[in-house]
Amino acid sequence: MIIRSAESADLPRLQDIEVAAGELFRPLGMTSVADDEPPALAELERLRQHGEAWVAAGDDGTPVAYLVAEDVDGALHVEQVTVHPDAARRGIGRALVERAAGRARERGLPALTLTTFRDVPWNAPYYARLGFRVLARAELTEGLVRIRAAEAAHGLDRWPRVCMRRDL
Repeated sequence: MIIRSAESADLPRLQDIEVAAGELFRPLGMTSVADDEPPALAELERLRQHGEAWVAAGDDGTPVAYLVAEDVDGALHVEQVTVHPDAARRGIGRALVERAAGRARERGLPALTLTTFRDVPWNAPYYARLGFRVLARAELTEGLVRIRAAEAAHGLDRWPRVCMRRDL
């Protein structure tokens, strides 16, 4: 598996990865998450150009996972990390998070942050194993508060969500 910067030509494949991974939420009764549209190509391109975006690609160069992040209040905020179900449980998500952590360190940023579902096994419990901790409400920065408000407006608060941070 090769981790490389995302290219514009990869972006439709990232949408396909998102749709496939979304299906994992359906058996948990989270059908609106499963049915949610993937990030728009324009948003993925914005993150690719102005943030950080990597793909994990197989030998043929086809992405099987991706991570996009951007600066939020002095930390590198992981906006999305998604692994195609066919490539799951191989350490690919961990490798992408470690790439983001390395990039944050290179840039002198003190932490990674993200928001995620608290009770979904491959969400908050997984990130805790990668060294993230749940932030108390008083620890939330203005940017994280804005992100959580947008998530709530999108209906994601039907299931418990948390903000997490990994100090570097």
